[in-house]
Amino acid sequence: MSLAQQLTQDMKTALKSGDKERLSVIRMVLASIKKSEIDNRGPLNDEDTLQVVLREVKQRQDSISEFEKADRQDLADKERFELGILQAYLPEQLSEEEVRAIVIETLQAVGASSKADMGKAMGAILPKVKGKADGKLVSKLVQEALS
Repeated sequence: MSLAQQLTQDMKTALKSGDKERLSVIRMVLASIKKSEIDNRGPLNDEDTLQVVLREVKQRQDSISEFEKADRQDLADKERFELGILQAYLPEQLSEEEVRAIVIETLQAVGASSKADMGKAMGAILPKVKGKADGKLVSKLVQEALS
């Protein structure tokens, strides 16, 4: 079952069970997917759909930090709830050790040895961990390895 089909199925389940908060979040994601389909002038594949969900997750994470800076805990809690629902649709995240192993292996493969090679290294690593690891973590680990 594709990610979009899973979201649609979960929307129906939330609608039948009366889970309004979950229903709202799923409808929001499906609306973002539909907008992307319109922008791309065609249906999205699973990878593109995952990118839409990742974009929504990133928006929630950014909102949480901004709401906490503004001392709006009520809004931050709402965003955390939405983030929890969205993260259920992401692939299993890699641990820091697994990401570190991928970074070291890729750095050796591309021959990166200094900070000047960071762009080349990131370009080779990010496709391998797309959707499975946070880009900030990857960047931090690459910088550590190249230092």
